[in-house]
Formats: sequence, C-alpha cells, structure tokens
Amino acid sequence: MSNGPGIRDYLAISGVRLVNRLSRLTGRGSGTVAGGRVGLRLAPDLLATASRDRTTVLVSGTNGKTTTTSMIAAGWGGLVTTNATGANMPAGHVAALAESTERRTVLEVDEAWLPTVLAATGPRVVVLLNLSRDQLDRAGEVRQMAERWRGALAHSSGTEVVVANANDPLVVYAAEEATRVVWCDVATTWLADAVSCPKCTTAISHDANSWRCRCGFAKPPAVVTTTGSELVVGGHRVELDLALPGEFNRANAAMALAALDVVGVDLDEAVQRVNAVSNVAGRFSLRQWNGHRLRLLLAKNPAGFAAMLATVPNDVSDVWVAINARVADGRDPSWLFDVPFEELAGHRVFALGDRRLDLATRLDYAGVDYVIVDDESTVPVSSDVTLLLANYTAFSDWLARSSPC
Repeated sequence: MSNGPGIRDYLAISGVRLVNRLSRLTGRGSGTVAGGRVGLRLAPDLLATASRDRTTVLVSGTNGKTTTTSMIAAGWGGLVTTNATGANMPAGHVAALAESTERRTVLEVDEAWLPTVLAATGPRVVVLLNLSRDQLDRAGEVRQMAERWRGALAHSSGTEVVVANANDPLVVYAAEEATRVVWCDVATTWLADAVSCPKCTTAISHDANSWRCRCGFAKPPAVVTTTGSELVVGGHRVELDLALPGEFNRANAAMALAALDVVGVDLDEAVQRVNAVSNVAGRFSLRQWNGHRLRLLLAKNPAGFAAMLATVPNDVSDVWVAINARVADGRDPSWLFDVPFEELAGHRVFALGDRRLDLATRLDYAGVDYVIVDDESTVPVSSDVTLLLANYTAFSDWLARSSPC
C-alpha cells in the first residue's frame, strides 16, 4: 500500500459519510457504525489509512472507557476527533475518523478489539483501565483478554506510551510487555477477577495499598497517584474537583490526565476542563419522567455495579434498578448474583426492566426490601432525586423516555 491514501480510500471515506448521513436522516441509526462497515468493505485497511498523521490516544478496559475517553477529549481542549457515541469497534472508529479531519484523536476501544486497533492506528498513548468479567454469553474469559493485550503490546511498534492501572494485577500483567509504561495508583473497587496470579496461578496477597504474589509478581511503583483531592502526575500536582461522582470517576480522571500529560497538554488547564465534565452520553445526568426526577447511572456488570453502589447515599431513599437481558446486555443475567446488592440494605428498591423477577430474586437473597414494578406509572413520586441504576438497554430505554431537568 502507498504511503498516502489512494482512490479506494477516498471513495471508502466518502461512502462512510454518505451511508451514515442516510442512516441519520432515515432514523435507522445514529450514523456511527453502518457507514464504517461499508468503508471497511471497500478498503479493508481504511482504519490504518485514516489514522495516519494523527496523534491518537486509545482507551480500553472493561469499565470506564466512555467516561475516560470523554474526559480526555474535554481535557485536550478545542476540537478533538472521537467516537463520542461509544461505537468502539473498527466500524465506529472508521466512522469517527471519516467525519473529522482534526488530528488530535481519542478513541474508546472494545477490549477484544484492542490488539487489532493498536496495530492499525499506531497510537501515541494506550490507556488500560481495568479488566473484569463482562457479558457472560459472549465475552471471553478475562485472563484470556489479559493474554491478548500482553501479546499485542509485546509485538507492537514500541513507540506508544501505555498509561496503566497499577492496582489491577491483570492490567499490570498485560502492560509488562510494553516498552514504556506510566503506572497509575488509582482506586480500583473490583479485584474479584484477580485473586490469583496470572503468572503462576497462586493466590495474590492484597492489602490496603498494594498487592504481590510469592513468585515476585507485584504492584509496580506508580508515578501517578491520588490522595484526597490531590492528583500527582510525575511530580506535578493538580486539584481534582470533579462534577462527576464516585471514586471510580476520580480514577478515570487521573488516567485521562496522565494520558494528556504524555501528549503535552498543560495539566493545570486540562484539569479545569476535566473537572467541568458533568455527564457522559446521559450517564450521571438528571432527568425527569412522569413527575419523577431521576439520576441515571449505567452499570453493565458486577464491577460496574459495585462502583455505582458505592455512590448511593447512606440513607433510606428509594432506589430504582432496571435490568434487561437483550443482545447488547448479554442474554445471561446470572451475573446479578456477583453484584453486592447487600449494600442497598435500608433502601427500598424498585425492580424494573425485562428481568425484574431475576433482580427481585437476587435482592431477596440479599435481604433488601424490594418492590417488583410491572407498571412504572404506579411508582409513587418522591420529592427527592431518585437514583436509577440500569444496564445497557434499560439505560437507553430510560434515557429515551425521559427528558432533561
């Protein structure tokens, strides 16, 4: 292939734009995937061609990809090419690249596709957030994912800088093979999938601030740390005062700012822009529906729910939880039994969604007071804001049916 784009590439990019615009105009989609698929059919190397001469940051992990990607785009300032809708496979990447000529680029990448996208795009930075179990009916075993990441980094060009979570042993195992790593000591609420060593399989010893295995595999020294509201990136101190809630978002912000530091963004300016991010594709947004005021939170797996449950106030307020098991969610909802719903003790939980009976069964085992909701219009209106935790399609349903406050 030639160094520059050829006629096939130009035709493919035009095809991406045309199909996506038609998709939006006809209401058949958001215009972020269909055109990308057409473009890749016309020019299989289009992702590599469209990525050329860009400064690219890739963000991957089981949880937090969309939020971290949005934080990097915001913190960079000005126009940034990104897949803002979360279409995080090559078709979505091609669509985002075709729609913008801005050379500063940040792409959210599905964990399974990271090796392919890494090889095609030649990124400046790769951000590795975490690894945990995801949709049970189609996601690969999490240790296999760590092996795939490790192999991809071992065979990469070596020009990328990896910004990696030092508190997740599976991420550390994957990132060990990278040429240069910026290790981040950030809050990691879920380690249930990393209790044994990925090198020797014996138990990993965890304490409040570190972890290690008797084989010598251990938490690496970090250059990015958080203490209270203070973030230290390579000796530079900034104040995190996020509009978004939760320790998990502080971790996302820390890694986003570490990536921005690598590409040369002034951290004092970037942190102000990151602090101002108040919602991401509707997540954490305040909505209204049928007299209710709802705070929408997305959680798709045990790790995500554990992080979101930690943000629930320690009071007796009602909480809504909506669970579906459609294609985008994964058809197997048995992961509900790994979610620490016991933390909702003292709250009354309204169980909603297609799999509300499965959810109610789990809440019953957790000893949590619950109400099965067959008709949402019957739920009494509260004068307070009600937290609504939902998985993928349930979240999309509520985002569509509600309106901003």
